[in-house]
Amino acid sequence: MLDLTKSPFMLGLVSAMGTLPVLLFTLPAGAIVDRVNKRNLLIITQIMMLVLAFILAILTATKLTRVWHIIALASLLGIVNAFDMPARQSFVIELVGKDDLVNAIALNSSIFNSARILGPAIAGLLIGTIGVAGCFFANGASFIAVIAGLALMQLKYESKPPVKDSIFIDMLDGLHYIRQNRDVLTLIILVGVYSVFGMPYLVLMPVFAQTVLMSGAKGYGILMSCTGIGALAGALTLASLGNFRHRGRLILASSIIFVFFLDMFALSRNFALSSAVLTVIGFTMVMQAATTNSLLQTMSPDNLRGRVMAVFSTMFVGFAPIGSFQAGLIAQHFGAPIALIVGSAAMTLCIVLVLLLRPQVRTL
Repeated sequence: MLDLTKSPFMLGLVSAMGTLPVLLFTLPAGAIVDRVNKRNLLIITQIMMLVLAFILAILTATKLTRVWHIIALASLLGIVNAFDMPARQSFVIELVGKDDLVNAIALNSSIFNSARILGPAIAGLLIGTIGVAGCFFANGASFIAVIAGLALMQLKYESKPPVKDSIFIDMLDGLHYIRQNRDVLTLIILVGVYSVFGMPYLVLMPVFAQTVLMSGAKGYGILMSCTGIGALAGALTLASLGNFRHRGRLILASSIIFVFFLDMFALSRNFALSSAVLTVIGFTMVMQAATTNSLLQTMSPDNLRGRVMAVFSTMFVGFAPIGSFQAGLIAQHFGAPIALIVGSAAMTLCIVLVLLLRPQVRTL
């Protein structure tokens, strides 16, 4: 998109179109996830992702790519992700059981963050050798391994009784469960606040690299790598802890440390210090998100897990554009450091309210 339009706004539009469907469609998708065989649904979503990747590769190779093609493909990928995310997350417990769930989610997070560190470097090398279109073809081909892995899984699937209620009624049942279960509701609210007010530091990272720390593109790459290294360390640490008690305490402690170091990053004007601080931020980010994920799955009944994880995905991913918008608006008028400080203040207020009104969370 940047090559076609030279417009940062259009680049942001593509990102928004890729996440907006998550906000719009994940809740009904969660109701569908609870009705069907999750592995078969995942095979379907991966095939659709493969097709979309190959379409982009073909358009790029033939130099037929237009702006509307990219917007349409991003939107379609967002719709597929709206089904894929709750299915994939609620499928983990069916693979490993509740006892190993924390380890499984943590190991999955470690793989994700390893790829986030290595992926851009590999892509940079491949673009110079096989070109952008070749990278898109390689991306499409990578889904074949995922589809084959899902197809080879030997899982016992218990057929579910016919569902008489509509998708809309199922959605309401899931939302009613979350509203009635105060512990689940508290965790969901924490995730939403974290997504809107905490995660925008990633969106503002180029601004910090360019205008605050004066480190340019090279510095931006280092800052992002430090975040990824911290996240990987956090995931591996969480995996080593196993199925421990009082995960609620870890969630709250990670949130408090995250807020403290987010303020430190906002106030820092030293590149080395900022890099070190981002490592801690990445560490606590994964500890909080992955622990919340595992706790929600463990607490949710089997017949509602897909809908609970759909709400989790909506809050964590679907609300991200709202967070980006508010942070960008504040940064535009008052500067990026003030935007992060405002976000950390909102998170601090939420944590204090949880500690005062829902101290039971610490015993989860």
